[in-house]
Formats: sequence, structure tokens, C-alpha cells
Amino acid sequence: MNRFLMLLLLWPVLVFAHPVSQGALAIDVASGQLIVQAKVSTEEVFVSSAFADSQSQSLTEAWREHAQYFLRHVHIQADQQELVGQVQGISEAGSEHILYTFVYPLAVAPKQLRISQNLLNEFMYAPGNPWEASFVVRMLAQGQAQQQGQLLTAKQPLTLTLADSSANDLSRMFGAYLAHGVNHILTGYDHLLFIIALVLATVTLWDLIKVISVFTLAHTLTLTLSVLDIVRLPSAVVEPMIAGSIVLVALVNVFWPQQSRGGLRLLTVFFFGLFHGLGFAGGLLDAMAGMPVQTIGWAIAAFSLGVELGHQVIVLPIFFALQQLVRFSPADKPRQYRLAVMRGGSLVISLAGMVYLWAAVG
Repeated sequence: MNRFLMLLLLWPVLVFAHPVSQGALAIDVASGQLIVQAKVSTEEVFVSSAFADSQSQSLTEAWREHAQYFLRHVHIQADQQELVGQVQGISEAGSEHILYTFVYPLAVAPKQLRISQNLLNEFMYAPGNPWEASFVVRMLAQGQAQQQGQLLTAKQPLTLTLADSSANDLSRMFGAYLAHGVNHILTGYDHLLFIIALVLATVTLWDLIKVISVFTLAHTLTLTLSVLDIVRLPSAVVEPMIAGSIVLVALVNVFWPQQSRGGLRLLTVFFFGLFHGLGFAGGLLDAMAGMPVQTIGWAIAAFSLGVELGHQVIVLPIFFALQQLVRFSPADKPRQYRLAVMRGGSLVISLAGMVYLWAAVG
């Protein structure tokens, strides 16, 4: 496919998406072979086609080309022996996913599998911030589930042992989703802009605690409900609302600073926090499909905790830096100095939010 056309089609994704493409892997240790079913987002295919030297002229060719790309960038070892796979099937799984089936011959039934991948890492989302892919992994033996809910990322290779203990399984899964939540926030520029706009308007530590607590309550609620398939909204609704929340909160800081704290601000934060929770869910909704409820619960808890840790990594340094700026402001104008910093920073955030909003509704 023409590279310019692919970039044009991908433009809205590049502007407001997180640089993490989420999918699912089902690995079945069958007789004499390892069967891997990979549910890959079309976003991942478009990113690799747009930034690589793709020669595909149609979507069908793009799927085939990406299947070979997948084989080159996903490495599976059985008892420390590298496996060589081949594509067995390609089919569409709805409008947003492609389902690949790969087969890896096995000489003997393995005791342990090690999986690593560096999909999309050669493509930059922003300077110093590469794209990446993550997968919720389910391992089977002769079609029977052995382990579920493990997370595979470029930074976290995955080791799967047949008949592994559930305690080790759960501990490893919790740590993986915790790290994934932190990374999701630190690379999620839309969520970061919103939370920074909130921090700019806080004057006291109590203000900060209240606004962050309300935001946490709201997004945790909808994250949980959406992953459990109780509440879902299409991205065509969620993404514009997230972008709109950035613009609204930032502009209130600029033009109506007296309204940037208090009950109305907390109500606004809660309302928009509901949509941010749906945005946090992202590809986890489909990637976790079919997992046991208990496993989903632990995954949500770990991911949510990671999200909050990621927030604090950003929120606390900014808040205390602002406190120091005011402290060293001219002695007779601390309030004016604080207001100028809030308005200036919020104006920049509102402009960035408008770009996100334009992309989301375009």
C-alpha cells in the first residue's frame, strides 16, 4: 500500500492513541507442535506498514506481510531451543483485530517456554518514545487451559512452565500488570495533559488529594465495569470526551481561575474521569476476553495500582515544583505569580488538547 496513503489513514491513531498496541496470544502445546493464535490489533499492522518500507498494495497483502514481520520479532524457545514457525492461517476478527495462526514443530513436549518480542520498537511515536506491543497470554496443553492472564511486553519476556504453581502464576501476573499500568500512564499523553491541568490549579496539598482521589474513583469505576463487559462505549465517543476534558479544564484555568477549585471542579473531574477510565481499558477489553473472573480481578487491581503510581510520578514533582516557584516569587506578588504560571501552563495544555480533539472527531 502506498506509504503516504497508509500514513493518512493512520493519522488519527498516531495523534491520540497510546503508543502501546494491545493484543492476545493463545499458546497450545499440542502433539508434536506448538500452535500460537495471535489476536493482533489492526493499529499494530498499520503502524508497521506505515513506518516500514512496505510494498503491500492491499489490506490482504498488508496482513500477510505483517504476519511475517510478527514471526521475525516474536521469539519462542522451548527448553532453551529456538523454535521456527510458519503462518498457517490469517483471518479478520472483527473490524479492529486480525487473527494469525502460527505453527512451530516440536521434537518433544517442552517443560518450559520462553517468549520475547520487540514488535514496533524500531518505530518512534515521539522522540525517545518508541511504539510497542503487549499481549495478554493464555497457555494451553492439548486444548486445556494451564495458565491465563500473563502479560508479554517488549520489556518483560515471559517464561511459561507447564503445571506451574498458581501462586507463582498470580505473583508474576500481578507484577506484570502493575508495570503495564505505570507505563500506560507515562506514555499516555492525553491522560497526562488532563492530570497536569488539574495539578496546575491546586494550591494546597489538601486540594491535590481531593482532586486526585475523585479522579481515581471515577476512572477505576469505569475501568472495572468496562473490562467486566458491563459498561462499554465506542472509541468514537470516548476519545473526543477525553480530548474535550483536557480543553475544558485547561480553559477554565485560563479564563475562570476562581472556578478551578471547589465542588464544581470535583464534579467535573468525576464526570470526565469516567471517560478516562474507559480510555484506560483500551485494548484490555478484548485481550482479556474469556479469562476467569478472578484472574480479571487481580489484573484490574494491579493495572489500576500501576496507573496510580504513574500518576504520582508526575503529580507530586509538579505540585512541589509549583510550590517552590511561588515561594521564590516576588514577596509582594505571590498570588499573581501563581496565577500567571497556572494560566500560562494551562494555555499550552488547552492548545495541545485542541489538537487531540480535532483528531478525535475528524
